[in-house]
Amino acid sequence: MEKQKTQIEETNILIAIRQPPGDRWQLADEPQGKIYTNLTDVLEAYMQKSGFRGDYRLAPLKGNLYAVSVEEVQITIEPIKTYSIYGELSETN
Repeated sequence: MEKQKTQIEETNILIAIRQPPGDRWQLADEPQGKIYTNLTDVLEAYMQKSGFRGDYRLAPLKGNLYAVSVEEVQITIEPIKTYSIYGELSETN
């Protein structure tokens, strides 16, 4: 009999890229779009545009801002195969 187990999978979706100098950001899907003057403004713009309400991840050294998509996935665990020659199976199995 196969058992089910759930696992949480996270995916980072690039939403904004820092535009030097300073704390200036541009939405990733609008490369010629508006430059936002701080992180809060670009987050607000992304939330208004996408409706995303979740967690975010900042990679400051790369200058990237990500939305974290979380999904619960069902995983099937296959039973461990047993062998009668080792005495692992009884006559009732």
